[in-house]
Amino acid sequence: MKRLSWLLLLAGALFCSGIAQAKPTATPLPGNSVYQLKATLVDATGRPCKWAEFRGQPRIATMFYSSCPYMCPLIIESGKAIDKSLTPAERARLGVVMVSLDPKRDSPAALTALARKRGIDPKRWTLLRPDPKDVRSLAAVLGVKYRALADGEFNHTSVLILLDADGRILARTETIGTKPDPEFLIAVRKALAQRN
Repeated sequence: MKRLSWLLLLAGALFCSGIAQAKPTATPLPGNSVYQLKATLVDATGRPCKWAEFRGQPRIATMFYSSCPYMCPLIIESGKAIDKSLTPAERARLGVVMVSLDPKRDSPAALTALARKRGIDPKRWTLLRPDPKDVRSLAAVLGVKYRALADGEFNHTSVLILLDADGRILARTETIGTKPDPEFLIAVRKALAQRN
């Protein structure tokens, strides 16, 4: 009787183990997803994260640096202009990721200070500091050109990039300012209307 109970227990454990192993894994990323890039970042709270963690909802992505006196504040205002043009329900389905070009100076404290200064919603906007070795690769997958200048500033593409939930680039705009690019806004709304 003890042997039969033991065999039934073992068979049950093996059966449950087989069920656990048979669970489907996450859907693989499409080949043209920016999240294919293996990059490590830190958010404004100091939490380490992987680039692929941002999969799951449409997002606007851009690159910036917190000490930028000119274009980066305008990039932020451009993202906020898109936000203001959306309904509350649309806004709730859209994330924003801003990746620093200057990881040496953009510590979590610097990112937090920028978010506070610019009135950035930390629930939906994520400011990220990449590992220095990943900056060029992140810029490449997002199509952002940049170069460091002797005075510590950067020349860089001022752009908003719309990503679908799987990290495929749907649209880009270099129209920066307080009025959103109408075509980009249409693309954002279309992405938000699609069910994943």
